[in-house]
Amino acid sequence: MIKNLDDEILHLQGHDASMPRSFSSVASIGLAFSITGSWVGYLSCFGASITFAGPQNVVLGLVVGTVVQWIITLGLAEIASAFPSSGGQYHAVFCMASEGTRRSVSYLTGWFSMLAWWINTSSGLMIAAKAVLGLASFCWPTYDTVNWHVYLVYLLVMLVTAAPLTMSRTVPWITQGCLYISVSGFLMAFIVVMAMHQEFQPQGYLLHASHGTSGWPHGFAWILGAANSMYAYVGTDGAIHIAEEMNHPGRRIPQIMNLTMLIGVLSALPLFMALIYAIQDPEKVASATLPSLELFYQATGSRAVSLFLQIWVTTVYISSMTSQWVTSGRMAWAFARDGGIPFSDYFAVVDERFQSPIRATVLSTAFASLYGLLYLASTNAFSSITTSAVLYFNISYAIPQAMALFRGRAVLPRRSLNLGPIVGPFCNAFTVIAVLALVIIYSCPSTLPTQVDSMNYSSVVLVGISGIILASWLLVGSRFRGPDVDLQRMHFLLSA
Repeated sequence: MIKNLDDEILHLQGHDASMPRSFSSVASIGLAFSITGSWVGYLSCFGASITFAGPQNVVLGLVVGTVVQWIITLGLAEIASAFPSSGGQYHAVFCMASEGTRRSVSYLTGWFSMLAWWINTSSGLMIAAKAVLGLASFCWPTYDTVNWHVYLVYLLVMLVTAAPLTMSRTVPWITQGCLYISVSGFLMAFIVVMAMHQEFQPQGYLLHASHGTSGWPHGFAWILGAANSMYAYVGTDGAIHIAEEMNHPGRRIPQIMNLTMLIGVLSALPLFMALIYAIQDPEKVASATLPSLELFYQATGSRAVSLFLQIWVTTVYISSMTSQWVTSGRMAWAFARDGGIPFSDYFAVVDERFQSPIRATVLSTAFASLYGLLYLASTNAFSSITTSAVLYFNISYAIPQAMALFRGRAVLPRRSLNLGPIVGPFCNAFTVIAVLALVIIYSCPSTLPTQVDSMNYSSVVLVGISGIILASWLLVGSRFRGPDVDLQRMHFLLSA
């Protein structure tokens, strides 16, 4: 009965069920949190926050970043509750926009969402590859990491983590396992640091502002660090893209999105408070090849324990990649079935044997393979574009919320999560303003004075991607149909 209702709601949104609803609540949370992986995600980038505004910014900047991202996520969760579809943001935009703008704005949103997932997945591969080789350098100090070594490990991680998708029945179990590995890793790291710390900083350590080494004025450097901390919550829409593979998606998706944020802050904040109070030489941490490993070493004073903790972190990085392939592939598949990408008919196929959109997932791996080549040409260009994935995600989160804000909340049907006439518009307005600010923040270079090797290419890439999307719309956009929604019947069914 429940399954039929879920399928009927999906049908009224323009699609029929193509895959079994095999993701339980725990498996869905596992997928969502293994993608954000807040405590390990922040371990991969916190060194930049030290550079921007010192150790204080690592913790307090994370608090600010958490609040900002949670408000954005909360507004998106309400919209996902109203329109549960694997297409996610672009699908909701199509349902809410006016007749004259729905195709073009939905198309733009779909491309930003798909590219955000592809770039973020490439980022995860690179983090895992660097972590593996960082461990090698730690164990064998004479080993000199070169870029082509990194790329080869990058490809190896891609092949190993994408392979389980050919065994679709095991994927929900893998995502559950990722959740247990990550949470147990956090608990272990926190307990070990608290038990083995060499010396804690004074109690008021975080209350004393310290200047970083970025060259920016302290106030703006602090903002840059807070924006950097939002990487700890990248991809909070992950659960949306398996909406058609779970029961009660209208109710479960907002629950999972908010639980992902909650688990994230409850793991990242305590751990980094312990680590930053145990830090001995912040500049050495920030300049280390693998800052997380150096931080563990300064906190525990033991090479063996630090190595063990970093191996566990690296395991979390690698194991989480399967969840990212699931989501990247589903996003590309959903967009293809509405005619959003070239050769849509080919990529919109769900393989009957594997019960999974294998073709769209292979397309995602092809993008990652080619994108990784950029690292061989310019590590800085690769890093700056990868960091901007946070921006592309949030642009795709802001567009549907702008629709709800300017079109009026009457465009939203009855839903499980209703933020009401005050909280809902506040979240939507905050999101639009915050994302506009993030466009500026993420376009700034990380250090001053700027040189060629420290240039931030995010703004150039954003303009370039926007131009490519516009050209694509003019050339092949006529093929984009969008979902064949029956909003009137959907409103009636949900109101009954």
